[in-house]
Amino acid sequence: MNLDLTGRRALVSGSTQGIGLAIATELARSGAAVVVNGRSEERTEHAAEAVRREVPDAEVTAVAGDLASEGGAGELFKATPEVDILVNNLGIYGAKPVFEIDDDEWRRYFEVNVLSAVRLIRHYLPGMMERGFGRVMSIASEAAVATPLHMVHLGVTKTALLAVTRGFAKAAAGTGVTVNSVLAGPTRGPASEELDDPKSLTQRLIEPAEIGQMIVYLSSTQAAATTGGAIRVDGGYIDSILP
Repeated sequence: MNLDLTGRRALVSGSTQGIGLAIATELARSGAAVVVNGRSEERTEHAAEAVRREVPDAEVTAVAGDLASEGGAGELFKATPEVDILVNNLGIYGAKPVFEIDDDEWRRYFEVNVLSAVRLIRHYLPGMMERGFGRVMSIASEAAVATPLHMVHLGVTKTALLAVTRGFAKAAAGTGVTVNSVLAGPTRGPASEELDDPKSLTQRLIEPAEIGQMIVYLSSTQAAATTGGAIRVDGGYIDSILP
């Protein structure tokens, strides 16, 4: 299967490290021109350089901006008015007892994990629909369907992200544009090193590049019949037949 994304422009939000950086790298490796994003200009530039080291001939642009705010999103839209592939990867997480999560923290999680994606989809999806091609993917989590007691605020926002994505998929019906969520399981990274025995069928942590490879497939013409779904890259972590 030749997953060639040459001629496509992709934006990956929150792509200065981890899963986001791996997704940007895999998209570039498949021929897409990639826009990496983060809040810090320095870190965003470093991420672009990291992609270029892995893919020397890659076309990579660094655009810094806090997408959890309308102003930051507006700056991104000025720098990158149109894309063919949108990956909503930006997200925050952290453990906290549910009774200690105050209103401000709930709002912060919704701004970052949900509204940032809504802003980007709302801006880029109409152009994709007009052009007759586009791919939108939102990185969710196993927490969206298996709410963790120690991270209820994460689970709730990732569940909301599934609904947002399904709703926009309906709005794009019949246009040639697909809109999907990707349910990522426990993934290797600095914050997950303590998970040396993940409760998954693969019995190992997922490599960030494996999520990037699923994104490449969903971005391709071969995935034209996959839309409105929640695609699992969880190693069998979620103990159900359907999400």
